[in-house]
Amino acid sequence: MKVERTPYTLDFSDITENDHARVGGKCASLGIMTRAGVAVPLGFAVTTDAFAAMLDHHGLRDEIERHLVGLDASDLDSIDRAAQAIRIRIRSHRIPKEAETAIRNAYTALGDNIAVAVRSSATAEDLPDASFAGQQDTYLWVRGADDVVEKVRDCWASLFTTRAVAYREKNAIPHIDVLMSVGVQKMVNARVAGVAMTLDPNTGDRTRIVIDASWGLGEMVVSGVVTPDNFTVEKVLEEIVARKISDKHVELVGDAEVGGTVEREVEAERRMKQCLSDAEVLDVARLAKRLERQSKCPQDVEWAIDADLPDGQNLLALQSRPETVWSRRKKAQPKKPLTDGLMGIVTTLNNPLGSRN
Repeated sequence: MKVERTPYTLDFSDITENDHARVGGKCASLGIMTRAGVAVPLGFAVTTDAFAAMLDHHGLRDEIERHLVGLDASDLDSIDRAAQAIRIRIRSHRIPKEAETAIRNAYTALGDNIAVAVRSSATAEDLPDASFAGQQDTYLWVRGADDVVEKVRDCWASLFTTRAVAYREKNAIPHIDVLMSVGVQKMVNARVAGVAMTLDPNTGDRTRIVIDASWGLGEMVVSGVVTPDNFTVEKVLEEIVARKISDKHVELVGDAEVGGTVEREVEAERRMKQCLSDAEVLDVARLAKRLERQSKCPQDVEWAIDADLPDGQNLLALQSRPETVWSRRKKAQPKKPLTDGLMGIVTTLNNPLGSRN
């Protein structure tokens, strides 16, 4: 069932390029991919209107500004104390009734008590000239409307982690201007997951797609807990030109009995086994290539292969954001052209080795 459109919730299929201010970078990307026909797990965005309603209903804006006024970006102890106090205040208040009802109804529309991921989506995230990734919280395998509502509020509070506050202080980003949307998305039972970059992150070479992959959920790859398998694909010819298979010793998987995710050791026969077939590597590369073409800039793509879906329909895009390292670097200045005509001949005669200035 499609999530009803309200001021506080938007189904991914209803999100357009114009909704970034209401749903943040992560949810905007999920919505754009959904509308473009990319396979994305079902879900909805809790809009920034809900977060603003929370702040206004409880008078939290002035309180937040009082905690943050006069902070020194280099004084992490004072930042930590202020950030912790703000998080406690946000978590101590109930979400306004209309917003909470909209969240509960939207979750119910996804299915009967299904497991979901609850992901932060700040309005300053996923921009080519900013690096907000990982600064706010994500909660996996959340089940039940009560827990979803609680985790939405926890995501809002995570806008004021010590790291996030320090980053905004350092970059002169007004704290109260950054709002938080939250994505609530059907949980993927990932057999394999990882990231794909539509350029070589080491060299910036845009003729390459570089893929990291490991068993289970991709958080183990993103967090660096596991050294993933690594594949390099030539973008135009769609050929695997390099691969490195690693010892993938642990995986993060969903556990219905626990009602959450568990970290478990990978059995010996799978640890050094290539976790993606060559055909799957190329499928991931084509997905990343498609998203780059759609977004018109290099992309950092999170993806997963769902063990519950049939082959050919099991590769899902979880997130696509602009690559932020090489996009910030200034383009290299063009080399000075060789002098033409008579002066070129004179230069060559005077400089027989042909070196350029």
